[in-house]
Amino acid sequence: MGSQATAPPPWLSSLLESNNPAPKLYAWTPAHLGLSPASSSAPPADDAARRLYILGLGNLGRLYALYIRSRAHDPPPITLLVHRKELLAQWHASNGIQVTCRDQVHTCKDFAIEWWTEEPPPETDSHAPIREAADGGTIHNLLVTTKAQAALPEVDRMRRYLDAQSAVAFAQNGMSKLWPPHGASYMAARFPSGGSGSSGGGFTPLLCVTNHGLYSTGPFSSVFAAPADAYLGPVVLQDTPAAPAPSAAYLTSQITGTTILNAASFSSLDVWVLQLEKLIVNTCINPLTAILRCKTGGLFVTPDGIPARVMDRLLASSSRILQALVADASSAPILATDAQRRSPAELRAELTARFAQPRLRAMLHRAGIRVKDNKSSMLQDVEAGKPTTEIRDFNGWLVDAAAYLRAESIDVSVHQQVIDLVERRVVMNEEQLAAHFLTDVNAASS
Repeated sequence: MGSQATAPPPWLSSLLESNNPAPKLYAWTPAHLGLSPASSSAPPADDAARRLYILGLGNLGRLYALYIRSRAHDPPPITLLVHRKELLAQWHASNGIQVTCRDQVHTCKDFAIEWWTEEPPPETDSHAPIREAADGGTIHNLLVTTKAQAALPEVDRMRRYLDAQSAVAFAQNGMSKLWPPHGASYMAARFPSGGSGSSGGGFTPLLCVTNHGLYSTGPFSSVFAAPADAYLGPVVLQDTPAAPAPSAAYLTSQITGTTILNAASFSSLDVWVLQLEKLIVNTCINPLTAILRCKTGGLFVTPDGIPARVMDRLLASSSRILQALVADASSAPILATDAQRRSPAELRAELTARFAQPRLRAMLHRAGIRVKDNKSSMLQDVEAGKPTTEIRDFNGWLVDAAAYLRAESIDVSVHQQVIDLVERRVVMNEEQLAAHFLTDVNAASS
């Protein structure tokens, strides 16, 4: 497959065509709104190497922040980064982060909280200092828990404070945009040697695949409905990986050392495969629960029911895309990280079998039954009336991957159809779903 001459994907083109310099950001706190003493707004200057910044305060941000900060042994100081000024006031009036798990309510407010923007805060009667983000220095440890579509653009906006000393862990659904073939191009353009960061060079990207199920009950409160596990590992950018930032091991230990998160450290190859498998689960469960307006378990009531048959169509297309991706040259840097030192041919054969449709189906149904009482993140988004969902980072990623691979023989129309239905906020019952997706299949088999 001739994938080498394809144009960069839209997300990369839009970032690189803007060619904007890294902006200087200012840290707003509740003190700048006159809501808390200025003395609590500035973190100590000597905790930079230990401080964990968490960008995004949705379900995953709350989960990681609360349990890492509440761990018994030497928890790191944490700064929560919110995306709207109004959240500073809401935080001040709240009891902090609240997570309900197995009828127990866990609460913590022992965090710094900031909103970073290019607009400097006003002088206030409380004399809150006007501070640059990260006090103008380097962010050593950043955990990004925003929605997938916002993750890299938000990190790109913060690149003035990221350099070769920085570790950035991405904890989104969907595939990381920094995997080959495009990650190295992004990093080279945005972090040239001696460029954006204070010491030059790009940050070390880490990937956190989170299988826990949560749903929101308020601005800072969530229900930890389906405890599961998480996987953490480094993202490979190119054939010759750079040395990881010193903070990568520290950030990894903060996540894997927090017992309730049940997180484990994996190799680049393993975490890539695990993220691909999680993507397949998301491309089936999320859009169909959003279209049918049902909890996850509603898709798996009958193994050969209408939702299961539609998911089979999605899986057939997805399987062929993943198998083509494994065979493509762009996967070579990832396969080269195999700790067991299997040959590329052996690995490709193993992964081709792993991504076969019957095995993906069994994996999907196990996952769906495990979180049957959960509402998918996409269903939560459409019910909340949010203008965008993660559909372009789920099914859209597979469509883009097929285009990159020039896999014209792979039919991606079923993915394109679910993208269209979700973006138009179409609601269907099972009979309407069957009429939309299964009529042609039934006609072809009769």
